[in-house]
Amino acid sequence: MPDKPLTVLTYAASASLAAVALVYFFNPNQLIEGDSFTSSANRRKKGIVGLVNPANDCFINSVLQSLVGLGDLRLFLIREVYRRELGNATIYTAVPEKDAQGKNVNSAKLVSLQCGEVTQGLNSILDQLNERPTSKKSISAQSFIGVLEHAFGLRISRAQQDAQELLQIVAERLSEEYHAAKQARQRHKERLRREAGENVRSPPQSDESKPEAQTLDPSAVASQLLTPIAAADEIMVEAEEGFPLEGQTEARVECQHCHFVPKPTPTNFVMLNLMVPQKGTTTLNECFDAHFKTEYIDDYKCDRCRLDHAIETLEEETMFAKSNEQKEIIQSKIKRVRTALDVDPEKPPDRVQLPGIQYAPKRKVARHVQIIKFPKILVIHLSRSMFDPGTSSQKNWAKLSFPEKLPIGGILHRRTYKLLGMVTHRGTHNSGHYETFRRQHLHPSTSRQHVKHSSRIPSASATPNLAQQPSPRTSENFAPNSNSRGESSNPIERSSFSANESPAASTNSSSLPSTRPSSSTAAVGTESQPLQGTERASPTHAPDQSTSILSPPIDPKPSPPAFARYSASLDLTRFRRKRKSSDRWWRISDEKIKECSTVDVLDMQKDVYMLFYEMEKDEMTTS
Repeated sequence: MPDKPLTVLTYAASASLAAVALVYFFNPNQLIEGDSFTSSANRRKKGIVGLVNPANDCFINSVLQSLVGLGDLRLFLIREVYRRELGNATIYTAVPEKDAQGKNVNSAKLVSLQCGEVTQGLNSILDQLNERPTSKKSISAQSFIGVLEHAFGLRISRAQQDAQELLQIVAERLSEEYHAAKQARQRHKERLRREAGENVRSPPQSDESKPEAQTLDPSAVASQLLTPIAAADEIMVEAEEGFPLEGQTEARVECQHCHFVPKPTPTNFVMLNLMVPQKGTTTLNECFDAHFKTEYIDDYKCDRCRLDHAIETLEEETMFAKSNEQKEIIQSKIKRVRTALDVDPEKPPDRVQLPGIQYAPKRKVARHVQIIKFPKILVIHLSRSMFDPGTSSQKNWAKLSFPEKLPIGGILHRRTYKLLGMVTHRGTHNSGHYETFRRQHLHPSTSRQHVKHSSRIPSASATPNLAQQPSPRTSENFAPNSNSRGESSNPIERSSFSANESPAASTNSSSLPSTRPSSSTAAVGTESQPLQGTERASPTHAPDQSTSILSPPIDPKPSPPAFARYSASLDLTRFRRKRKSSDRWWRISDEKIKECSTVDVLDMQKDVYMLFYEMEKDEMTTS
């Protein structure tokens, strides 16, 4: 009997552990500590939109939630969507017969790329996720999944997938759609120029009854032929900023025997794949050093060494030549090979048969990879897979420390990136759960707010200058920023007044007093209607009786106070308080959302899987 209570407690503890294990296996979201929607204040201030997980969709949800926090990507999507909507629709539906390589073009695929099917679908789902709900809200990513399936003509499996592979596919597709649309706009622009040139070369003939035909200016005719939509497209082509996730690397190969360096070929990338070392603890800098370190490759066929070997072979043939004619032929071949060495060793000489590639000497080369174009948004994938031929693949559990500010590049070409998002993975190599950490930044909630004023189609007629139009002059009695001559006491306003002054505006001397004495009204009045007569003739003109009763006379040239003169000579920028970067983050796991800090994010060293860095704004302008 004494053992019965102990047995009951043992069974109860075992059942509790089994229940926890089942909850973690079937729904790991419940194990996230806390919930951001526990009070009404949190619902109003701290709520963001989550994503439902009806199946194994955590890899899709984590990718979409991480892309919401990238401001430059949001602006890129907004710009590309409305550039297609505001432009001519025929630009993106026209398909050339041949591509740049002279191959046949898949019309359906090219139209889908030029119209930006995935770009519009991603922009739509990110607009929904960028809302600020007043209560707990979750949406489904099924609409975006349908867009991907229609764009690629395939069905996405609902089994457990890799978030990095999905992001790679989406990013490459966005890049392809951007370049396809850019080439379509360039083809449209070239077609308009050709049509304008043909119309200029064949002007209409003048009749005998008409006066002598005037010479046509090609540039004037071309500008008249361009419609407002075409003019907007021309402006948009010149204002290309590129895909923010796209960068370029360059691999340089140097022969260790002759030190010849072939021309490197740039390679575009949308994500850097870094291998995590197989050890207990490591850093992100070690992963970068391992990826960009100089590696030495044996058994490489150098182009310059092959030409040197060909010259040696031809010189040996000269020694065994039986006639002078054969020697002259061999000497001419040697001369062509030496010319190729001096001009371009990578291009074989004409009319010279080189020895087979199997006879070329094998050299040792040094290969070095460097970034030549830094992306605005740097996406880093930390590969934790360990492949063993004898056993199945396993996950690398190394702790990897990463910084909040990441400097990349050499001393002369260094860029600094700031951490904006992170995707973590908990579980084994074949199963687990993805979570997203993103910084609490406020970005444009709707795309129309951003493009409403910046990407407007220019009209056929120019917008009239409101400063040169006649407008009722406000009374000098109610103008707080005007002096007795009707001029602004601010030197900046006086300069703008003199620049916008016109005879048509100065002829109308009658005015009505303003009933709303505001600074903006006074500024418009002094700029649009200058005073005339005796007030302009003498700077010492005394104000009338009504002016002296309502307001005291103002000195036409008031002297600034002593403090203003002293502060003007100081650099006050160093006294400004620097804005502190946001230290609050969202931790998102499908529908479960909570707040955390930067320290909590940097502590996820064992589960970090993908990092999202954004280039500092001051360095974007210089790059």
